[in-house]
Amino acid sequence: MYRIVVTSMHPNAGKTSIIIGLAKALHKKIGYIKPFGDRLFYRKKRLWDYDSALINDIFSLGEDPAEMSIGFDHSRLLYIFDKETITQRVRALQESTGKDNDILLVEGGKELSYGVSVYLDALSIAKSLSAELLIVISGKDDTIIDDIVFLKNHINLGGVNFKGVIINKVPNLEDFVNIHLPKIKLLNINVLGIIPYYEELPRFTVNFLADRLFAKVITGESFLNRPVKNIIIGSMSASAAIKSPVFHEEKKVVITSGDRHDMIAAALEGDTAAVILTCNIEPTPELISKASELKIPLLLVSPDTYQIAKQIDFMEPLIQKDDTDKILLLEQMIKKHVNLQEFQGS
Repeated sequence: MYRIVVTSMHPNAGKTSIIIGLAKALHKKIGYIKPFGDRLFYRKKRLWDYDSALINDIFSLGEDPAEMSIGFDHSRLLYIFDKETITQRVRALQESTGKDNDILLVEGGKELSYGVSVYLDALSIAKSLSAELLIVISGKDDTIIDDIVFLKNHINLGGVNFKGVIINKVPNLEDFVNIHLPKIKLLNINVLGIIPYYEELPRFTVNFLADRLFAKVITGESFLNRPVKNIIIGSMSASAAIKSPVFHEEKKVVITSGDRHDMIAAALEGDTAAVILTCNIEPTPELISKASELKIPLLLVSPDTYQIAKQIDFMEPLIQKDDTDKILLLEQMIKKHVNLQEFQGS
């Protein structure tokens, strides 16, 4: 079985997206583990890693997401396990979730060094599993170059089968290839792919907002997969909103109190992906009926408009299992921009 550990130099580089795209593009039977969970998700009185649950659902792996990680907390792991026991647990995790698969995709923590104090950093895991190591690098052009030079000069990869890097979220692909790629090749770093920035990927869907805000869907449940391009706080008067160019932007979500009937009516007239109704106040039956007719979801939440806007501002736009368009895009971008021959195993 071919084993590869995927890590990154910094958080939010796109590891999980790369893993999904690779798994889709390779058309092989995959297994997946994330030994050190770092994106905690609490549901049904159980704790698991969000990425583990996501991959499990997308690929119908039939695993228990809570059993796809060894732990989630540094202090607890330090108290319970020593280095040898951690290594044994990592290998046991491989055996239980990787059996009968063509490829085992192992996701590291939020960055390269994450988990090193509990022997669950990406380098330690790669050594424990005799796996290849793939590093995802993203950011501004200069930051990407800095990271690659730092990787070359200062990170000891002794004992690790370093496969190479995938450079992700590049703002201008042509410029990067022409200006920076020749310098990277001089460093003798294997570049497996250079992926441009896709503006569709970091966008929320209405369904994601509904799930994260614990919203009650009053109407429009069949249209929750719409992407969200703009968030509008409907605190002004409806007449002022209508005069504002911002209010006429496409694929917007309008946040307003459920008793602001004028604002809700104005929102229903435009290119609106959804309306979030705050303070747990339902609008009139006429407005609900109109939203249903226009196929615009109405989401009811308890907090006030300011609190909801603040929650959304801090949200990380994670992929969901039902984001079929995004998942297809991930597969297509890997096929187009990554050398898949490098991932056929040995």
